[in-house]
Amino acid sequence: MALPGRTGRRPASALAPTAHDAELRTAARHVSRRRFLTVTAAAAALAFSSNLPARGAFAAPRLRAARITKDPFTLGVASGDPLPDSVLIWTRLAPAPFTPDGGLGQQQVEVAWEVALDESFALVVRTGTALAHPEYAHSVRADVRGLAPATTYHYRFRTGAWISPAGRTRTAPAAGHDVTRLRLAAVACQAYHDGYYTAHRHLAREDVDVVFHLGDYLYEYAVNSTGGARNYTDRVLPSVLNRETTTLADYRMRYALYKSDPDLRAAHAAHPFVVTWDDHETENNYAAEHDENGSDPALFLARRAAAYRAYWENQPLRAGQLPDGPDARLYRRLHWGTLAQFDVLDTRQYRSDQAYDDNPHVPGPESDDPARTLTGNTQERWLLDGWASSTALWNVMPQQVCFSQRRLDLNAEAKLSMDAWDGYRASRGRLVAGAKQAGVDNWLVLTGDVHVAYAFDVKDDFDDPASATVGTELTCTSVASGRDGAERPANWDTYMGANPHLRFYDGRRGYLRVELNRENARADFRTVSAVTTPGAAVSTAASFVTEAGAPGLTPV
Repeated sequence: MALPGRTGRRPASALAPTAHDAELRTAARHVSRRRFLTVTAAAAALAFSSNLPARGAFAAPRLRAARITKDPFTLGVASGDPLPDSVLIWTRLAPAPFTPDGGLGQQQVEVAWEVALDESFALVVRTGTALAHPEYAHSVRADVRGLAPATTYHYRFRTGAWISPAGRTRTAPAAGHDVTRLRLAAVACQAYHDGYYTAHRHLAREDVDVVFHLGDYLYEYAVNSTGGARNYTDRVLPSVLNRETTTLADYRMRYALYKSDPDLRAAHAAHPFVVTWDDHETENNYAAEHDENGSDPALFLARRAAAYRAYWENQPLRAGQLPDGPDARLYRRLHWGTLAQFDVLDTRQYRSDQAYDDNPHVPGPESDDPARTLTGNTQERWLLDGWASSTALWNVMPQQVCFSQRRLDLNAEAKLSMDAWDGYRASRGRLVAGAKQAGVDNWLVLTGDVHVAYAFDVKDDFDDPASATVGTELTCTSVASGRDGAERPANWDTYMGANPHLRFYDGRRGYLRVELNRENARADFRTVSAVTTPGAAVSTAASFVTEAGAPGLTPV
């Protein structure tokens, strides 16, 4: 989501060159070649565009772990993408997190890991070792297999004399198992410079099985020495953070800043995460190879390659999501027995460029062109085929931008957001038709991006309030983006009046908690009163239920 004052495209001619332009332009020559001319140059392009060697070329010397004299586990631990027999566990070694190499230079480090049934690690069930490679920012991941379904585990890492904090994770139920309940949470949009991660502190204490992070895990904007709205008086952030991220080193250090937050680390340590990106992990409101500045696509793809690489390095993702230059397969499917199928989308990498210069606009020929897509044709077909073969009671679609129509004014022909699904109405129409054709009775859309909480009835025809309700959309508010917010933003009356299918709207920070069972889905919108000062309490702003087999939200 564009922050205030950053809507619309800026002409490239209006932009002053940045300090990193020379580096990006050098990389762009290689990305352009890889992307548009040959596939065989992929390894070389990856090396140059991301400052990395070709895959498998790990020639770095080995560092004796006993020589590490400062705690390397400053960024915590995480787990993700739980399967019935495995879960991915992650950490990243960084004794000096705000330096380009994390303080370990260009040497490999051996790291041991263990998984146990108890938090004291008396009942260890799996162990192993992994190498932390400098080529991957000394990130470590282990795809731990042979685990029991629907089981809670504890995990930790060790290198030299250092032991990481312990994490707790959980495997998914066995395929085909008739699960009776699932508790999940959804979060998004955590601009560090907009406030404290109080929502994450409360989320860490919630009794949930899995957390979905729906994008804007970090922001590319500069963070000043006092942490922006955090207004630190007890520390001074390094000046290297006070610039927009464009290079691989920039993105790596920005992840280090975000993961230095103890509340975010606590949430990751408490629950397995399923992550997907939106725009700010790379650049505001980008669309495929088009950035908001109208830059040379090859130049932007070099930046995208760096951003995607750093994202994978810093998230609990499997090898299948490892980027190949500026491309990465992030959309994927997970299951929770027969109770739920999760189709996790990527609505940035493959989308058509925003219509009407990405400014709010009434629908018109440019936005309603049937060829326009938000997901790309391949991902769209994957989603529709997955619905057709689904045997789950609930089909959940975690994704980024508002799916339901959102009229922005009370005019007969209202303006719509060109960055959300409203700017891609043909693409949305194909999904609604596909869900109906597949017989998806319990369709639940999870959304981030907009820094507010919404609850929508998804309509067969959004312009006809009497048309059938075909699903439910739950939009989690932001963790910090937008600062404190307000229960009723200034446009509350306008939005509620212009959108009869909008059942709830709250502008405070927080997260979404959802319980799925065989009878219904209950959504609790959890909010905190402030994030510009730490320590706010959490409360439930509203709760809704949608019954299985009967789409539509009912307040509780």
